[in-house]
Amino acid sequence: MQNRDRILDAARHVYAQHGLRGATTRRIAQEAGVNEVTLFRLFGSKAQLFAELRHSTFAGHAHPTLPAVPGDAEAELTAWCQVMLVHMTEQRSMLRKLMSELEEDPDAAIAACEGPRCAAKMLEAYVDGLRDQGLTDPTADHLTSVSMLMSALFGDAMTREMIPDSKPQPFERAPALYVRAFLRSLGVAVLPEPATAS
Repeated sequence: MQNRDRILDAARHVYAQHGLRGATTRRIAQEAGVNEVTLFRLFGSKAQLFAELRHSTFAGHAHPTLPAVPGDAEAELTAWCQVMLVHMTEQRSMLRKLMSELEEDPDAAIAACEGPRCAAKMLEAYVDGLRDQGLTDPTADHLTSVSMLMSALFGDAMTREMIPDSKPQPFERAPALYVRAFLRSLGVAVLPEPATAS
């Protein structure tokens, strides 16, 4: 691993633990196993380091894609939500820190929201495809349904460990259950789940 990547990984780890003020360049350099001169030579400043960190963590993350023309909506959306939920869960410590420092560093919040904003736009386009195929209820509020699904994924990632009883169980089944509720809110016909053996 190159110094640049080691420093970014160290900055991510230190920031998630200590926040922006506690994530000193000295602490980051120590965590990365380099000296501060190397950090400044590669990034120029702490601000630039964190700008690149935000980009690589959020804006630079490649989101899963949804087909341009919907096929099996339940299967496609469940696979998509699974990847989204796992990614957000993996980033939850950093997201929490960014949220707690929103007023101090509004640019960080904008960067953190870029990925979810792109994902929501992709989901909206997919729902438009379902509507074009006549699969949704024409009176359904598509934007609210998209917002609710994105909020459910974000809320699950941020709070499952704190209030697990308020989330679908087990974790692996949550995306499928969120998707079924989402499709019903759009008026998309969803087959009943097969009965489980007791």
